[in-house]
Amino acid sequence: EKTLGVPLFQEQAMRLAIEAAQFTPDEADALRRAMATFRRRGTLGQLKERMVGRMVARGYEPALAERCFRQIEGFGDYGFPESHAASFALLAYVSSWLKCHHPDAFACALLNAQPMGFYAPAQIVRDAREHGVAVRPVDVNESGWDNDLEETEEGYHALRLGMRQVGGLRQEDAARIVDARIVDTRAMDTHDVPYPDVSALHRRAGIPVSAIETLAAADAFRSAGLVRRQALWQARALAKAPPLPLFEAADQHGEGPEPAVALPAMADGEQVVEDYRTLRLSLRAHPLSFLRQRLAGRGVLPAEALLRARDGDRAATAGLVLVRQRPGSAKGVIFMTLEDETGTMNIVVWPNILERYRPAVLGARLALVRGRVQRAGDIVHLVAAHLEDLTHWLDLLTPDHASARPSAESAGAAPRSGQRLAASPSRHPRNQRVIPNSRDFR
Repeated sequence: EKTLGVPLFQEQAMRLAIEAAQFTPDEADALRRAMATFRRRGTLGQLKERMVGRMVARGYEPALAERCFRQIEGFGDYGFPESHAASFALLAYVSSWLKCHHPDAFACALLNAQPMGFYAPAQIVRDAREHGVAVRPVDVNESGWDNDLEETEEGYHALRLGMRQVGGLRQEDAARIVDARIVDTRAMDTHDVPYPDVSALHRRAGIPVSAIETLAAADAFRSAGLVRRQALWQARALAKAPPLPLFEAADQHGEGPEPAVALPAMADGEQVVEDYRTLRLSLRAHPLSFLRQRLAGRGVLPAEALLRARDGDRAATAGLVLVRQRPGSAKGVIFMTLEDETGTMNIVVWPNILERYRPAVLGARLALVRGRVQRAGDIVHLVAAHLEDLTHWLDLLTPDHASARPSAESAGAAPRSGQRLAASPSRHPRNQRVIPNSRDFR
């Protein structure tokens, strides 16, 4: 009655065995344990003869008894105790309510609970923005360690990304930055922000130069009027400067002002590469937006166009690989989720296709998929027939004539006319894993 005639809970399967086959409480408990572990131990089949035999002996048709036991066998794939199911239902409802009515707080909490769950930070941020939440970047003058909410004049709170999003930054260094931001009124009369430049942060917070370089690479000095490359230039100057104990406590430069240096601007694609490398997300643009023209030349549809395709259409799409799943009950089928600048795509990879394109299926960060559209109402999948690993296309986002950071050798002097900023090849974004790993469940 409680579940309208459909057995959903382990207790209901136990009740069926007690009523129809006269199982004792101990035997019913053994059935419960077998349902929970039959895939590992294969113990559920040992109870078949007992249950079916007793049901037939009590006058049930053999076919009915067999069918009842097969239901219990299948039940082992999805059955939960009622208390577990009720708790999960409550969590699902509360989470859905929060996401619907308070997407700002919901996204902030998920980001602060990382690493966890199904979705990476980039997808959480993207979803929040699509639901009307303003997301503000990591900033040494504004961010704490955790992500936080900031008041706005209307609508939801703005989500301020915290310094925990910066890969390689220690929490204790972030805490020292926040503590040293509390300045007296004389300092605030001089500057609009606590840290007006890189050297001010270094003097007052006392964190290692390596941590400052990490923040500069994450473009966290914009409130000080410094774009990423300018901040990196100043940070590298700190790395070369000799220690001057006499000026350690002074709130002024000991060597005079730095000469102005005209640094070449970073290309938009290069900025996005650096965002992903340092933050695992970008508020500027999606990497696929810079490759769209090249993809269109190969007949590749964006996600929003794929969602309008008809059932049975042949189509091609491409995107960053967010998730790979191979459920135990799917008989070897892999489900992939790809993302481009317009949305996400669901990909179905059958076992024979997996064997043919295994390296691309399991290793690509940027994948191209050709196949046939499968539509059921508003739900659209692309059943893969061919896959390609296009991860090397991400190299195209970084121009050959520019680098993301100046070398230590050139940090102390302005570049000569026509001289390029050199970068260490081992640290260039092209030679690093720019896009974060997918979240794989197998």
